[in-house]
Amino acid sequence: MTLNKLFDLTGRVALITGGSRGLGLQIAEALGEAGAQVILTARKQDELDAAKAHLTDLGMIAHVYAHDLGQLDTITPLVEGLVAKHGRIDILVNNAGATWGAPSEDHPLDAWLKVVNLNLNAVFALTQAVGRLSMIPRQQGRVVNIASVAGLQGNDPKMMPTLAYNTSKGGVVNLTRALAGEWAKYGITVNSICPGYFPTKMTKGTLAYAEQRILEHTPLGRLGGDQDLKGLALLLASDASAFMTGQNIAVDGGASII
Repeated sequence: MTLNKLFDLTGRVALITGGSRGLGLQIAEALGEAGAQVILTARKQDELDAAKAHLTDLGMIAHVYAHDLGQLDTITPLVEGLVAKHGRIDILVNNAGATWGAPSEDHPLDAWLKVVNLNLNAVFALTQAVGRLSMIPRQQGRVVNIASVAGLQGNDPKMMPTLAYNTSKGGVVNLTRALAGEWAKYGITVNSICPGYFPTKMTKGTLAYAEQRILEHTPLGRLGGDQDLKGLALLLASDASAFMTGQNIAVDGGASII
């Protein structure tokens, strides 16, 4: 098989959560350019509409659905509707997430529950529904979780404390490993991307006061950019990664190695 064929996603359907902006939109661009139909979910319809217009201008096929994945009991009906309308889901990118900064001794319980619910519980519920309703019956699929380097390590004491976020992303890291082993028999691969610091809405507060420290502790000396997740996302979503599963791959300019 040629390299072009290995990376070709023509005819495949990709569901990307939190796909209206930031890392999710970057991944949507990559998968759409490779030929996939992309389905984007997020909470805000106006941001979804802007993302759809952007992808359409690039010649890609995009569908958008406003949805709050924090409402766990709505996830199965969402997937049922998407499968009924689009026929299947070949690729699932679990990107939607939230964070909260506070010292652990003062961390509000409701904030903890909100972060863990969206970052971990919703990932499980959505992946389970997509697997049961589309991937397992078809005996194939690609699950790409967006974890974080925060799920691979502790928290720098000089940075904003984000215990709930780090804990939830650590859960995603091990969910990736455990589910990969369980679902391999169905021809489904499960891998995760662990981004470092990218300038997004979620990292805006941290970068406002700690960007210089982050850069000093990043061997490549810069933040993540608009192209830096595309290659890996396409690899993990395509046939080129058919022999990769259960992997958590850092994309952080080398920050996690020092």
